[in-house]
Amino acid sequence: MANSRFEYVKDFEQPDVLLPNTWIVVRIDGRGFHKLSDHYAFIKPNDRRALDLMNAAAVEVMKDLPDLCIAYGVSDEFSFVFHPTCQLFERRNAKLVTTIVSTFTAYYIHLWSTYFPSTPLQPPYLPSFDGRAVIYPTARILRDYMSWRQVDCHINNLYNTTFWTMVQQGGLTNTDAEQELKGTVSADKNEILFKRFGINYNNELEIYKKGSVLYRQDEDDYAQSEPKQSRSQQEKLKKLRRKAQVVVDHVDIIRDEFWERRPWILSGKPGKLPTTDSNDQKEAEK
Repeated sequence: MANSRFEYVKDFEQPDVLLPNTWIVVRIDGRGFHKLSDHYAFIKPNDRRALDLMNAAAVEVMKDLPDLCIAYGVSDEFSFVFHPTCQLFERRNAKLVTTIVSTFTAYYIHLWSTYFPSTPLQPPYLPSFDGRAVIYPTARILRDYMSWRQVDCHINNLYNTTFWTMVQQGGLTNTDAEQELKGTVSADKNEILFKRFGINYNNELEIYKKGSVLYRQDEDDYAQSEPKQSRSQQEKLKKLRRKAQVVVDHVDIIRDEFWERRPWILSGKPGKLPTTDSNDQKEAEK
């Protein structure tokens, strides 16, 4: 950039580099999605097309940014996780957040017609997202964050499933259903679904109950990560991550099993799912 007498304005820019050696989570949320979902007649309580569209856009973000190691999505939100070794954009907060938000929004709009072919987007009902970055100092706290989002997914989905069943099948008004559910716990909602409508909540699709987990699964064997990596090693890992398959899963990420079977996620190294016999595999997928 050429020097000029106007260059002093750069002094007003504030540094926003995130702390080194910490996990970075960029969480995006849909803006005004209640109005958008009503306008495009999303199915209540869950529209599989809308969830698949969210996942498809998130997969493209993961492919575009090999520094991401895992992502978790539910409803109109997605959390994208950068490993502590990440040096993308020199860990600048604004650059990371705006890149995630803009890339996700671009793919969401681009892929819209694939999932809603008979409902074209029209202003002013256009999808947009906001985002923020939060840093977590340890893998344990990162896991607690991911667990929090999945617990929230279960709580919200159980409530929404019960609420909309009472409205759509039970003939209650929104106000009456909301009033009846006030103060209820999970057991109460499960009882309402089963006794009144013959619905066993455990049989609902896993994507609705557990949300969506995105991670890379490579053909290479898992290797222990090194504390420090040279620039050439980092570039090599990026190339490996770009080649790795992005998996969309709907599994429990609260228990240790998910992380123990996929050690490369927290290590920052590419890896593949360890082989198990058929009984172990069935047990792991429960």
